[in-house]
Amino acid sequence: MRAGKQGMRMTVYGTATLSGPADGRGIGHAVGAAAAGFGRLPPTALMLFSLVSVQVGAALATMLFSALGPVGTVFCIFISAAVMLTLWSRPKLSDAFADRRAFTLVLAFGFVLAFMELPFFLAMQYIPLGITATIAFLGPLAIATIMSRRLIHFLCIGIALIGIALLTPLNLGEGALFGNHSALDMRGVGLAGLAAIGWACFAPASQKAGKVFGGLKGLTLGMWAAAFMALPFAVMEGSLFQASASGLASAFAVGLLTTVLPLGLEYQALQRMSARAYGILLTLEPAIAVMVGALLLGQGITLTTSIAVACVTAAAAGITLSEMHGGRG
Repeated sequence: MRAGKQGMRMTVYGTATLSGPADGRGIGHAVGAAAAGFGRLPPTALMLFSLVSVQVGAALATMLFSALGPVGTVFCIFISAAVMLTLWSRPKLSDAFADRRAFTLVLAFGFVLAFMELPFFLAMQYIPLGITATIAFLGPLAIATIMSRRLIHFLCIGIALIGIALLTPLNLGEGALFGNHSALDMRGVGLAGLAAIGWACFAPASQKAGKVFGGLKGLTLGMWAAAFMALPFAVMEGSLFQASASGLASAFAVGLLTTVLPLGLEYQALQRMSARAYGILLTLEPAIAVMVGALLLGQGITLTTSIAVACVTAAAAGITLSEMHGGRG
């Protein structure tokens, strides 16, 4: 989803490799064909389109909160993404019930997806999209640092934490250090932090799902599990049953933008792009989120926000570059 911000990406943080589209029909085939058409563009452009698509989808999702509710919006996105991924990858439902290990893995992966997405969208009720994405980005950065235990990675995490400190100044009543940056709602910061934990867990969970089920099938089954986990909370929220057809159609479009289209674009880009270039481009995600939030949601960009996002982006780029360099050595 936002994670599409994550599909089965081949990221430097250890997620599983992105598998190609299946030779199925319907929506999955159409998206695959559309991505193939985009394939005439340079791979860098494809990656940028993918990153922008994820953040635009997240921004549009916030516009559905009044009609569907935040949890209802996430549930509808889960369902729409699961349907499209099913048409694309065509998993066998029996695979999820093959044995206790497979069933447990599907449930665990679904929980991770729900734990990653629900807090993220709930956070956007209180803090801007760009700041939410920046805080959530700390999850995979922390995992990369813990797994490597290299000094330069700890230094990069230190830079990222400086950025987060700028976003959450201790003197909340007086605002931030630079400009007229209004104090952040700590409920949003806390929820974004939970999303960061979910994103950190996504890497090992997706690796295991990719090995057991292959390709996008694990993601598809996990998406269905996440949808069923979110359903009771969406029902309790109450807005879902009052949703209009246009609201549900919009949620379907958001699912396309945040999950399926980015997967197709990134698959095409990876055919002509090195892992090094791919990892570096992924570090632009927080900055892109800030710009999308400003353009689509009218969320201002202050000097404090710019410095904070730059710190997190520089930390991610530093980890990526050092990891690639170390892999060659």
